[in-house]
Amino acid sequence: MNKLRLFGFALLTLGITWGAHADEKRYISDDLITYIHSGPGNQFRIVGALNSGDEVTLKSVNSATNYGQIVDAKGRDAWIPLDQLSTSPSLRTQVPDLQQQVKTLTDKLSNIDNSWNQRTAEMQQKVASSDSIINGLKKENQDLKNQLIVAQKKVSAVNVQLDDKQRTIILQWFMYGGGVAGIGLILGLLLPHLVPRRKKKDRWMS
Repeated sequence: MNKLRLFGFALLTLGITWGAHADEKRYISDDLITYIHSGPGNQFRIVGALNSGDEVTLKSVNSATNYGQIVDAKGRDAWIPLDQLSTSPSLRTQVPDLQQQVKTLTDKLSNIDNSWNQRTAEMQQKVASSDSIINGLKKENQDLKNQLIVAQKKVSAVNVQLDDKQRTIILQWFMYGGGVAGIGLILGLLLPHLVPRRKKKDRWMS
């Protein structure tokens, strides 16, 4: 009986394909619990169990029994059916990762939204400040224009007053000149009559 067992074990061992899947990462499928055996078949002793999503290292494959030799995280060297291994993590382990990714993306979007709102508020504040400055400059410019118009009117009024004064002075000079000329003419006419003439007899007698 022992010889038959040894012969069967030898046949099973011959069916092992070494190196074809050396040290490849595998994951326990979505079954809740998977039992691992001491050899490449379910007739071998159960040496433990693995949970869905546990990571193992595939050392070799027995193509005759479709079992794979694995090493788990605890360092146990055992055998497990290949159909209970997956090349990608199970949904049980992916869901928390996906949830974390969703949370991370949500936080990033929230930060982007907050940053965008802050930048928009800053831009609006800058635009409002610019509008205030522009309005202030426009008002100042209008005030300067009004002051210029008032100054021009004052200058025009002063020029009119100067013109009137100049005309008045010119007329006064004409009047003074005319008066002096008139007095001179009158004196010229009156002086010959005012100075006594010498008689011719006096001149003869001398």
